[in-house]
Amino acid sequence: MQLTRFTDFSLRVLVYLAMHPGRLCTIAEIARCHQISEHHLTKVVRHLAAAGYIGTVRGKGGGMALAREPALVNIGEVVRDCEDNMDIVECFNSQRRSCPLLPGCTLKSVLTQARKNFLATLDGYNLQQMLGRGNDAAAGPAQTIRVPGPRARSAV
Repeated sequence: MQLTRFTDFSLRVLVYLAMHPGRLCTIAEIARCHQISEHHLTKVVRHLAAAGYIGTVRGKGGGMALAREPALVNIGEVVRDCEDNMDIVECFNSQRRSCPLLPGCTLKSVLTQARKNFLATLDGYNLQQMLGRGNDAAAGPAQTIRVPGPRARSAV
C-alpha cells in the first residue's frame, strides 16, 4: 500500500511543527526544509487546520503550530483523515466491482485483513514517538502555543 503525496506532506508538516514547539512556523520554511512546493503545502495546511491538528495565524508574523500535544496526534488517525481512498484493490469499492474473480475470490478477505493490520500498526504510534524522543522524560513535555483568532484550533 502506498500513501498519497498529500498524506506524506501532511505527516512531514506535523513532524516539523512538533520539532519546533513554542513558535509559529511558516509554509515557506517547511517547503524549503523538505524541498516541496509551497502551493501543495498550502492545501495540506488548510486540511490539517480544518481537521484540528494545527492552528494558523494569518498576516505578518503569522504561521502555524500544533493545536494538540504531539502525544495526542495519532498517526493512524492522520492517515485516515488525509487519504481519500483506502481501497487496496478494485473490489473494495462497491461501485467498481468488475473483477471476474469476485463471486468466489478469497483474496479480498486477505487484503481486508492486511489493510486492517496496516492501520492498526499506525494506530499504535503518535507524533511524539515520530520525534525519536518517545517517553524520554529528560526531553521534557512538548510545548504547544495557543494560536489566537477565529482560525485557531484549541488543544484536544
